[in-house]
Amino acid sequence: MGKQEVNKHTCEMALSEQSSVEAALKDFQATFFAMSRLPSFPWTVSTRRADVHSEMCTCLHPLCRKFPPSVRYRRLFLTELIRRLEAADCEPLDELYDALAEVVGAEETTECYKSYLLPAGGAVSLLENIALISEGTTGLVTWEAALYLAEWALENQQVFTGRTVLELGSGVGLTGIAICRSCSPKRFVFSDCHSRVLQKLRDNVRLNGLSEQTSPAVGVEELDWTAATEEELRKVGADVIIAADVVYDPEIAGSLVKLLSTILRCSSAEVLPQVLICSTIRNPEMYGGFKQQLENEGISHEVTPGPVSHVFPYNRQSAIELLKLHR
Repeated sequence: MGKQEVNKHTCEMALSEQSSVEAALKDFQATFFAMSRLPSFPWTVSTRRADVHSEMCTCLHPLCRKFPPSVRYRRLFLTELIRRLEAADCEPLDELYDALAEVVGAEETTECYKSYLLPAGGAVSLLENIALISEGTTGLVTWEAALYLAEWALENQQVFTGRTVLELGSGVGLTGIAICRSCSPKRFVFSDCHSRVLQKLRDNVRLNGLSEQTSPAVGVEELDWTAATEEELRKVGADVIIAADVVYDPEIAGSLVKLLSTILRCSSAEVLPQVLICSTIRNPEMYGGFKQQLENEGISHEVTPGPVSHVFPYNRQSAIELLKLHR
């Protein structure tokens, strides 16, 4: 191998390694802002001092200052990061100790921010509750099926481009905001029925710069599945209906099936809306009952292949299924 070829090969290896490190750092950053469990971090990247410091893309990043994860989480993260850096004989930045000092005595709150980084840049930042179940509802945190559906949407943007989308049981808004930011819908209608969830949802929609005056136009509406009328649903005029993690209780599942039946019945026979329901299967028997109720209402379903790319950090061992419904 000639000198020129050796230099070229060395350069290619260096570029490949740099690209690998940059990808690992991005992974590290995404894991931090989503407040993932500490054991899930790609910790090896944090000791590579020749590259961008891992602390600069996490706790010292402007996004952390604007939308900080919980006090407890930052304290645990900083403690572990400093420990690993010191163990690898890599002297942490002074700012890192300052950041730890800030949270050591800070008071914990019931709410914190989680940010989910988007492939095209930017992030969906959400104010969520610390507790998984709070104020009698599970709608104040982001669940895995919402992240799964958001990833699928990012890979299938044509389903939403130029369309009016209605989301059922929007929760804190992750899936819908990701679609608004990345898939160019004409209009997006978030909906829920719990007053506290609706308040948090409106706050998160505004937090991410969305409103009726933006493009896409965005609305947040109260929608009671047991009381929604055909007139209300026609007024929305949705071309696409989506829902994530709303099939977790037999009574709620029954109300959802009745609502979906009404939506499909009052839609134009020529142009039926596309309906996508994404669920984490925690109770196979209950989930099977939901599918049976769909069939009893004359609604067919097919399992849609899931997303290929891993955009957001979440537990991928969970059984998650995306159904496409039609008459």
